[in-house]
Amino acid sequence: MEMINVLTRAMCFVAIIFLGYVLRKRGFFKEGDFHVLSKIVLKITLPAAIVTSFANKEIEVSMLAISLIGLGAGVLYMGLAFLMNLRASKKQRAFEMLNIAGYNIGNFTLPFAQSFLGPIGVVTTSIFDTGNAFICLGGAYSVASMVQGDGGRFSVMKIIKTLIRSVPFDTYLIMITLALLHIPVPETITSFAGIIGNANAFMAMLMIGVGFKLSGDREQMGTIVRILAVRYGIAVLLALGCFFLLPLELEYRQALTLLVFSPIASAAPAFTADLKNDIGLSSAINSFSILISIVCIVAVLLMIL
Repeated sequence: MEMINVLTRAMCFVAIIFLGYVLRKRGFFKEGDFHVLSKIVLKITLPAAIVTSFANKEIEVSMLAISLIGLGAGVLYMGLAFLMNLRASKKQRAFEMLNIAGYNIGNFTLPFAQSFLGPIGVVTTSIFDTGNAFICLGGAYSVASMVQGDGGRFSVMKIIKTLIRSVPFDTYLIMITLALLHIPVPETITSFAGIIGNANAFMAMLMIGVGFKLSGDREQMGTIVRILAVRYGIAVLLALGCFFLLPLELEYRQALTLLVFSPIASAAPAFTADLKNDIGLSSAINSFSILISIVCIVAVLLMIL
């Protein structure tokens, strides 16, 4: 019964993406409305969802080592995208680096962890997502913007400045600090954030649907296949490494095995829009990533539980 409930939720995500696509095709949404939706997601609903998921959870400093896996995976994907596009234009190189890295944890994978992995799985997921946040909430965008620029040199300070200007990242930083210091969040704030955060999954999926656009040309489909093949090929290797090689208890290894199959970060299309790159292609990659992750995560659950 639990499996049916989780599958139903996952299919609802897909249905919302389809709804956004149909509404744009019918004229309810205009192409420019994507930018409005992306601002709502990045600056309102996602930060609220972060507050809700971290509120009044205690985190030990030693557990932050798990976040390095989320961070390291993002760096690995960006590095591979850079190497794969050495002969491509700066714009294409930046696009692929931004749209292959980062995990959609809060909107997608967390419900699976809550349903199947229990409290340890949820804590592992949250810690993993702190490292992942450096990539999907500004890190990948910072690097991609430099790559797409006119020969700008790599600058750690530029990445830090971009991250600080990211509302979701600032929210993560505040909530992690409160959790480490064991400072409770007032119930009034969590209640308010909970109401807004509950809309985050819907808004993020709707945003992807509104931006979904495929020209059908061979080059675009080739880009989609190449990015997703690399993404999920590496995910298989990471899953095997996490499950069989890490010196952690079984519950932690199960959660990490699940997490590496998470879809590409839902913020990627919004950041792609900020770079004035191909929004439609980014949303298409993101949408297909969700479909593939549904299949992969269900398969992993059947094998590890």
